[in-house]
Amino acid sequence: MKKTPAKATTAPAKRAAPRAASRSAPQSEFSIDELARAGNSTVRNVRAYQDRGLLPPPQRRGRNGIYTQDHLARLRLIGRLLERGYTLANIAELIAAWEQGRDLYQLMGLESQLTRPWSDETPAAISLIELAKAFGGNYRPSDLARALELGIVERDGLRFRVPSPKMLAVGTEIVKMGIPLRELLNIVGGLRKNVERVADELIQVAVQSIDRYGDGLPPAEDVPRLAGMIGRLRPLADKAIESEVSRAMERALSRFLGDRLAQVLDHLPQHRDIK
Repeated sequence: MKKTPAKATTAPAKRAAPRAASRSAPQSEFSIDELARAGNSTVRNVRAYQDRGLLPPPQRRGRNGIYTQDHLARLRLIGRLLERGYTLANIAELIAAWEQGRDLYQLMGLESQLTRPWSDETPAAISLIELAKAFGGNYRPSDLARALELGIVERDGLRFRVPSPKMLAVGTEIVKMGIPLRELLNIVGGLRKNVERVADELIQVAVQSIDRYGDGLPPAEDVPRLAGMIGRLRPLADKAIESEVSRAMERALSRFLGDRLAQVLDHLPQHRDIK
């Protein structure tokens, strides 16, 4: 009977966990369960990939296996190749050819640059009640459907996964300013198409200057240079996009101010124009 209060005190701790997950520092070490979740895979698949030699074994600390960002990069690479229709046998052949005559750590460094998320944000989890409360009276079920379509939130059992807590926080602040949530989601949808087009064009240009190996793999001596170039591309692209968004916002506000002042002047009493 005395144990009942103790159970009640553990519930708030579980609800508080998603907020802690929104920290921006990327996780550097994983258990097998954490690695599977971060790589959108399963523990069973991780073990199967290890048995096939597709995934290097973890570091051992006592009885615990510790995985790193390099393991996560390889797991994501396997997942993306599977999505493109390759079999595990195909992937094994590719990795074997990839590793032949090359330093494994150099290769995994290049894999990490190619597969790691562009943002270092850590996804958060949120309940439907918390999501509705964040947007107050502006929230409608159709808005949730639109947010799911845009990938702003993703279903995760009875809760929702938020890939970018930063975007969700910005959205709640903008809605508090009086902008309808539905209109904001439509703006995000339009922005997504434009940004994806720019990203595709940037990657195409970068690939033309970086990947000059045709159907073959890059030689071992080029691997560190390629990893470094891809790594430098990330912050440079972020700065360029941020600069262009700032410029576009400045011009949009200037146009709005000019149009608004012209509207006011047009409606001033006509007798003021009489000298």
